[in-house]
Amino acid sequence: MTPDQHTIQETFIEVGNSHTLYVHDWGNKKATPIVYLHGGPGSQCKDGNKDLFDPTTQRVVFFDQRGCGKSLPYGSLEHNTTQALVEDIEKIAAHLKLDKFILTGGSWGSCLALAYGLKYPKRVKAMALRGIFTGSQAEINWLDQGRWSVFFPDAWDKYLDHTPKSHHDNPSHYHFGRALGNDLVAAKESAYAYDNLEGSVIKLDDRFTPDNYEEYDPAGIKIEIAYMQNRCFMPDRFILDNAHKLTMPIWLVQGRYDMVCPPVMAYELHHKLPDSHLTWVTGGHKDEHEGWNILRTILLQLTEEK
Repeated sequence: MTPDQHTIQETFIEVGNSHTLYVHDWGNKKATPIVYLHGGPGSQCKDGNKDLFDPTTQRVVFFDQRGCGKSLPYGSLEHNTTQALVEDIEKIAAHLKLDKFILTGGSWGSCLALAYGLKYPKRVKAMALRGIFTGSQAEINWLDQGRWSVFFPDAWDKYLDHTPKSHHDNPSHYHFGRALGNDLVAAKESAYAYDNLEGSVIKLDDRFTPDNYEEYDPAGIKIEIAYMQNRCFMPDRFILDNAHKLTMPIWLVQGRYDMVCPPVMAYELHHKLPDSHLTWVTGGHKDEHEGWNILRTILLQLTEEK
């Protein structure tokens, strides 16, 4: 992220196991803090994420998760698990002296928020989440095994075109093994194939342009693959089976046509949470347009509450 006139501070926080996190504290320091959790896993915070907030009335803590963005060591898979990221949020809160705060994020960020809330419920005033993902095997299979291909058959066929016919019954198993292997050429090829698969279905249209292969950096998607291969380092349906323990108010914003995170999981989670509010929007997985505006309104209302 780029510092601007609303930046309170940029800092690096050592969190153990040789990991150091980039943290960007931004907005109105007197406001109720919001901790923003980026997606991925393996992505990073970007300047465009600031557009979700009003820096004159809100304080937002952005940070790049382990191995991501400006955090070090870049691309590291060592000691990079959901449990470690949960503890990282707690360490950031302690470092910045945040007693209670709002959590927001989308996709993987929603999963991490829910996991943190289960471990540290007293810290969380409320959550506002979009593109709901809970880390269950069914959700991982939805994306990785092309359960959405009835809507985007061409995207699935392109994925198969980069997969030997002997692995067409489970192409992601083939690509995951290569992406995390020691052959750097094969790893980049498979990381690129899987990244393009996800990119092809993230929006509701077909205006997807792959990155230039020569300039392509596979570090981020390799972190995502490691998490998906290990079911986000949680027992199957862990968040869903424990959702009744999350008693804080939780707002869910879900695209009806999300091809990355199946909408049925947002619906199931909504019915398991004691105090949740589910808003459906006409959209896919991309955080834009109607869903973005609704989430922004929810966050403004939450920060106005005393």
